[in-house]
Amino acid sequence: MIPFTYARATDADEAIKLAADRQCAKFLGGGTNLVDLMREGVEHPETLVDVTGLSRAVTGMDGGGLMIGAAATNTAVAGHPIVRRDFPVLARAILAGASPQIRNMATVGGNVLQRTRCLYFYDYAARCNKRQPGQGCDALGGFTRQHAILGASEHCIAVHPSDMCVALVALDARLHLLGPEGGRSLPLEAFHRLPGDRPDIETDLKPGELITAVELPPSAFGRRSAYRKVRDRASYAFALVSVAAAVELSAAGTISDVRIALGGVAHKPWRARIAEDALRGHTPTETSLRAAARAELSHAAPRAGNAFKVELAERTIVAVLQELIG
Repeated sequence: MIPFTYARATDADEAIKLAADRQCAKFLGGGTNLVDLMREGVEHPETLVDVTGLSRAVTGMDGGGLMIGAAATNTAVAGHPIVRRDFPVLARAILAGASPQIRNMATVGGNVLQRTRCLYFYDYAARCNKRQPGQGCDALGGFTRQHAILGASEHCIAVHPSDMCVALVALDARLHLLGPEGGRSLPLEAFHRLPGDRPDIETDLKPGELITAVELPPSAFGRRSAYRKVRDRASYAFALVSVAAAVELSAAGTISDVRIALGGVAHKPWRARIAEDALRGHTPTETSLRAAARAELSHAAPRAGNAFKVELAERTIVAVLQELIG
């Protein structure tokens, strides 16, 4: 048993102060990932600062955007009428993740910050650069079915596990952060990092900073959006490949704008900008959709155990876009 102290914050300002006054503090939301990591001996916080007292509000904004408090549960967000009506991709992505019991506990802020489910990361008998920099990565020569095909490095091939974040990246979501130096915001797409030579540094979060809210900007195409997750079994499994997409069609039937994000293929939710650029202004046909998906995946670097993901991702991108275009 690893001893730790516990403090409960009533708001974001108090949470920042409590963390600053204590050594090796971690913010605790629903605990659906952090508590598991503590049990496995991967995380060793000396203090847990409970932040479930932060805002849980899901509020519509002028112009059609949405502000989601960091302490809102995944279940509350997926079931919110504005989300279901204006951002169905987000509702579908959340409902595709985990189990109802976990969604009832997991918070939006915690979902954004969850760490990889790589088996080698959780196994202390295995070498892992994410757990201990410079140790090596046993996944490179191991069982790679679940691992990355895009943006990986010789130091780490783990993937980000969130379904929700894939949808948020496709919707151009922004994170609102608060820390000892004040508040700031940044695009969610820029928040998670690729592994490079420091896979242990996973996000752009500064010491002592806390996610306070997720903002969805007004979207002309949010209602025409969808999420598809391909996995080894029908429930409670992480994505082999997932696709979140939103499309806006012109009166002439061409694609005037499009957003595509992939999950299960990279160290972060992967924004498919090459495919988006290839599709804007063009008439959507199976040939053009497939060519755009193939262009996005032309830089994939799969391993023997996950080479199937390249074609699987291509087929899933095409299928989701065809669903949206009708």
